[in-house]
Amino acid sequence: MLEIGAWNDKIITDYLDTAVASTPDRKALIAYNVGQDTCTALSYRELDRIVTRMAAGLAGLGVEKSDVVSCQLPNWWQMTALHLACVRIGAILNPLMPIFREHELGIMLGHAQSRVLVVPKVFRGFDYAAMIQGLRGELPELQHTLVIGGEGDDDFGNVLLEQPWEARVDTRALFAERRPHGDEVVQLLYTSGTSGEPKGVLHTSNTLFSNVRAYAERLHLDGEDIILMASPMAHQTGFLYGLMMPIYLQTTAVLQDVWDPLSAVRIAAAEKPTFTKASTPFLADLLEVAPKHREELASLRIFASAGAPIPGALVERAGAAMNAQIISAWGMTENGAVTTTRPEDDPERAIHSDGLALPYMEVQVIDDEGQVVPSGAEGNLMVRGGSLFVGYLKRPELYGVDEHGWFATGDLARMDAEGYIRITGRTKDVVIRGGENVPVVEIENLLYKHPAISSVALVGCPDERLGERVCAYVTLQDGYSQLSLEDAVAFLLEQRLTKAYLPEYLEVLPDLPRTPSGKIQKFKLREQAKGVRIDGNRR
Repeated sequence: MLEIGAWNDKIITDYLDTAVASTPDRKALIAYNVGQDTCTALSYRELDRIVTRMAAGLAGLGVEKSDVVSCQLPNWWQMTALHLACVRIGAILNPLMPIFREHELGIMLGHAQSRVLVVPKVFRGFDYAAMIQGLRGELPELQHTLVIGGEGDDDFGNVLLEQPWEARVDTRALFAERRPHGDEVVQLLYTSGTSGEPKGVLHTSNTLFSNVRAYAERLHLDGEDIILMASPMAHQTGFLYGLMMPIYLQTTAVLQDVWDPLSAVRIAAAEKPTFTKASTPFLADLLEVAPKHREELASLRIFASAGAPIPGALVERAGAAMNAQIISAWGMTENGAVTTTRPEDDPERAIHSDGLALPYMEVQVIDDEGQVVPSGAEGNLMVRGGSLFVGYLKRPELYGVDEHGWFATGDLARMDAEGYIRITGRTKDVVIRGGENVPVVEIENLLYKHPAISSVALVGCPDERLGERVCAYVTLQDGYSQLSLEDAVAFLLEQRLTKAYLPEYLEVLPDLPRTPSGKIQKFKLREQAKGVRIDGNRR
């Protein structure tokens, strides 16, 4: 990786130092707190000053090199500063999604043996400080909980920002002594849990920046671009492209802490972002309001979407309502984005593929015997390269990388002759009806075209005769109150879908269970579908 340039042993504070030296007064962060209707802007000079104080403060609180500092924060400026401060002293940042509650936090904080935790006092009406207070007895390793907006001894501002920590220690010597090299772990991020079992993914500066640099190169992003990030920075998408990439590019990150499409429009009108990345629901929401706000969104050049296939109707609507080109991408917490379409590709590529492998990454599709399948055939998707994570915390037996460096993603895919892949499902997400593999993703994409359907997930329900039958769980668009199985089947037959693939059960839900990153948790739907019984006739 060093020889081919994938790794350069640089860490994020190296890029911060460069930005402070070259453009000290440029805005590094413009962070919008939508709920409180406030905004905080920091130049690179101001950010560096805060990071220095915070880093010295964390060391003063007893944080040692390689200790874990956790944070459960929305897209606030404090999260960016906290990661930079951790890297300054060789600590590991562990971002946690704000939606997690006692059950998930108890597991993750205990597993990580976190020394410090940073939380909001209240966010979206929920009292995080009270929740953590109730957990403290279960977390003997947790030495400090710092509360943003708190009071007294545990207030984040009082502890880390109001005290002149940098005057009490030789920060230059401290940072030099603690500086992590490129192969030391700097990030611990728990997987979203589509399988129901969170795993602690470990990344180094080399693996993370291998992705960031390649991603910026692929999408032709540079220091003139402004990055809008509403996708959570506690998820790999937000962390890589909303926290790290702007500092790498020496440009401005515009952060939005609560997703609301009209707020995004107002922010875009004020800040003129050129790039954003988020999951498909964000794109769908924005396109609902975009036709009336084309001028406000005119600066947006690229909207990269990942996490689920992009329905063709969304790409068509984007072309009519915005200037932005839609980029399709696929990736994992373990790698960041692995494949993307290219800005120079035909827009149809974003509909029908998940892109080409980024520089420094390789993908291949193999059968169950490990042989590469022919072009266009479905198989198991394998990846390897510079941004591959270095392991799961305390679970080396789960590190599924073979002797040639290939990692089994757990996804099924097809690859065309030009190297573009299409995710077709999960290896554990296959419905086998009467010995026939049902093309789940293909059918879901067809159902997304139905005017009543907002989101859809297909899973198998047990059947004595056929092994499994196809169950459809859907949510509806505003203005629709019901959808029958017969309506959905008739629609699919109009799309000329083979009858063997038709759903045989349909249930309308108010919401589909999702991970923090927006991925549908099909393991929960499969559990629900175990109670479905289909007797001959479709239900």
